Amino acid sequence: MALADVRATGPTNAERIRSVMSASTSLSLTTGGNCYDLIAMHTVDEQGRLRLHAPADSPLAAEAVCAPRGLLAGLLQFTDIAPVAVRDRIRARVTLSGRLTPADVQSAPDVLVLRLEAVRATIERDGLAEDVRLDEVGLARTDPLAAEEAGMLNHLDRDHHHHDVVAGLSRLADARVLRDARHVRPLALDRYGITLRCEYARGHHDIRIPFPVPVRDAAGIGAQIDRLLSQAHGCPHRRP
Repeated sequence: MALADVRATGPTNAERIRSVMSASTSLSLTTGGNCYDLIAMHTVDEQGRLRLHAPADSPLAAEAVCAPRGLLAGLLQFTDIAPVAVRDRIRARVTLSGRLTPADVQSAPDVLVLRLEAVRATIERDGLAEDVRLDEVGLARTDPLAAEEAGMLNHLDRDHHHHDVVAGLSRLADARVLRDARHVRPLALDRYGITLRCEYARGHHDIRIPFPVPVRDAAGIGAQIDRLLSQAHGCPHRRP
C-alpha cells in the first residue's frame, strides 16, 4: 500500500508564533497597571524563551521590581503586518500571557532583563484564534526566511521584472479566482511557499502556492520559483 503524501504546505501555528516573535521589532505589553509599546526591546532564544530588555530607570523596570514576589503578570501582543501595502495588512496576531521576572543573569547595570514565564500562547489568523501548546512553541523553529521576508516581498512587488514573476505564479491559481482581479500582489513568503493576494473592487482572496520542495534558506528561493514558473507555463489559462 502506498503511503499518502503528507508533505507540509505551510508552517504550523507553533512555527508561525516563533517566526512572528523573532521577526517583530515591536510588541505591546499590558500589565495590571500600565500599557507599554516596546520597540527593539525583546529577544527570543533558540528554545523560544522571550526576554525583555528594559532601561533600568524606565517605568516598566520600576513596576517589575516592585511587583509582589518579583512576579509581574503581563500580556504581550505581537502584530504580524504584511510588508507590502496590500488591503488588510494584518496577517496574524500573537498573544503570550504569563509572568515577568528579573532574569538570573543581568548583563548591564543600566538595563533590567526580564524573562517571561509563559502560561498561554494564542495566534489569531483570518478571524480565528487558536491556543497553541507551549511545548510545541518551544520545539518549533523560526522560519529561515523570517528575517529576510520583508525585503524579498518588497523586491517582488516593486521591481518591474518581478511583476512578471508574480503574474506568472498567479497562473497556477484557478482562473475563476483571477477573474475580475484588479491587482495580484505578494503577501507572504516562507520556506514552504508563497502567498499571493488577489484584490478586487470589493474584497480580496489569497492564493497559496507551495514550493515543490521546502527551502532551507533564502538562497534556495530562486530555484523553487523557477520550477513554479515552469509549471505555470503549462497552465491553459492566463490572467485576463
